[in-house]
Amino acid sequence: MNYRLLFAVILPVLWISCTQQAATSSYEKLGLEELTIPELHQGYESGSFTIEEVVQAYLKRIDAIDKNGPELNSILTINPDAIELAQELDKELSAGNSKGSLFGVPVILKDNIDTHDKMPNTAGATVMAGSMPLQDAFIVERLREEGAIILAKANLSEWANFHSSFSSSGWSALGGQTKNPYDITRNPCGSSAGSGAAVSANLTMVAIGTETNGSITCPSNNNGLVGIKPTVGLLSRSGIIPISFTQDTPGPMTRTVTDAAITLGAMVGIDEKDSKTKASEGHFYTDYTQFLNEGALAGKRIGVFNGPRGRHFRVDTLFNNNLRLIESQGATLVELDQISKENAGGDSYTVLLYEFKDGLNSYFSSLGPDAKVKDMDDLIAKTFADPIEMKYHDHQLLIDANKKGDLDSEEYQKALKDMLRKTREEGIDRVMEEYDLDAIISITGGPAWKTDHTNGDNFGMSSSSPAARAGYPNITVPMGYIDGLPVGISFFGKAWTEPQLIELAYSFEQLTKVRKAPEFRNYEF
Repeated sequence: MNYRLLFAVILPVLWISCTQQAATSSYEKLGLEELTIPELHQGYESGSFTIEEVVQAYLKRIDAIDKNGPELNSILTINPDAIELAQELDKELSAGNSKGSLFGVPVILKDNIDTHDKMPNTAGATVMAGSMPLQDAFIVERLREEGAIILAKANLSEWANFHSSFSSSGWSALGGQTKNPYDITRNPCGSSAGSGAAVSANLTMVAIGTETNGSITCPSNNNGLVGIKPTVGLLSRSGIIPISFTQDTPGPMTRTVTDAAITLGAMVGIDEKDSKTKASEGHFYTDYTQFLNEGALAGKRIGVFNGPRGRHFRVDTLFNNNLRLIESQGATLVELDQISKENAGGDSYTVLLYEFKDGLNSYFSSLGPDAKVKDMDDLIAKTFADPIEMKYHDHQLLIDANKKGDLDSEEYQKALKDMLRKTREEGIDRVMEEYDLDAIISITGGPAWKTDHTNGDNFGMSSSSPAARAGYPNITVPMGYIDGLPVGISFFGKAWTEPQLIELAYSFEQLTKVRKAPEFRNYEF
């Protein structure tokens, strides 16, 4: 018998198995699975665990589940200072200085959000490898001020999924393909794919995603999460690699509405570097937990947007069952076959192309003379010269955007005006006023599809566009499962109605409580 060969095969397998068991043991010993922020804080206060122990447990779980085992590929970069930061906060905790709504809470950021530390910000692109921001993004400053520990940067659909005519959500040249923790053969959706998979798999307490159209709500749907896409301007976008000045926003992705509300409040504030935030004055709250009202559904008039219905009978059945449940709580439902009288898709696409070019050139300039990429011309040249980048994608959107003029262009100005008119005063605002609605609900999306690099994404259905194009808030909450795959329900409405939507989302969540931890189907531990 060839014992050398035997040991060469068996020992690595045993080592990986022992490593995974040790990580799981540490994690389970602390009781971190599905733990909420309030429960975490209770554990710190009671001395059940230290911040360092919690951070260590999450890091070990990332190693066991994300880098090994199922290899979720949800994490691009680990913060090398995470343990040191935890130790510093433990000292504050011992001194009785545990201040901040996110004190000691591990947070993972989508890797298009700047951090001024030892982690680069790459958008998942090889040409951005090692790109070191010169300062924290505004929301990162706020997270740190509230006591959060930035644990890692998450994989994503490269360039937030706005670069090519072809897409496999959750794929980036730097990180590879992110997997769905409910079934590792299925797609996590994107572009905040790593953020969604990481929170769902309990690799962190909270993640921050970004959305232009569906990039928070869709991965929240596919990964069984609560996701908040706020009103554009409620949260600053400065220090975030952009697509659209008009539609972009960061937002929290969590396992509960409570955690999402806490995290949202931690990031608000007017930022001089983002003019959109000026409009949030008088509209934001640093504490959204005051709107966690279990009985909020009673007496509400809610529109039911039918756009996604009729595409999957089992999703329709699940949604209809939840509609009856909502009605049983005293809500009145009003059917809406359409929201906007005219389709704003073409206008939105034009706006995105113009703003992508303008925004990326500005972002590259913010990185100073050592920027890895100087401008869009440089980005295109370096991307097309990289065989990894060209393996699956044509990057046609980079070329199309670069052909556009500046933001004074008549084409851009008309498209922007028409999009906002169609989606706001002739869209969400119109139907809500006409039917005297408190909110609109819809199916967020269908069950996760099989990841397929040959044929690309198969979204099936989505309700993200009305709120995304209007720049209005949208909250998704799990409403059930189909063959073990989560499906969400969305609550959206007028600008700055986060308090009302959080009330409704929380009331629905407490009524249903369907969220369950993923089991990594199609992987055997």
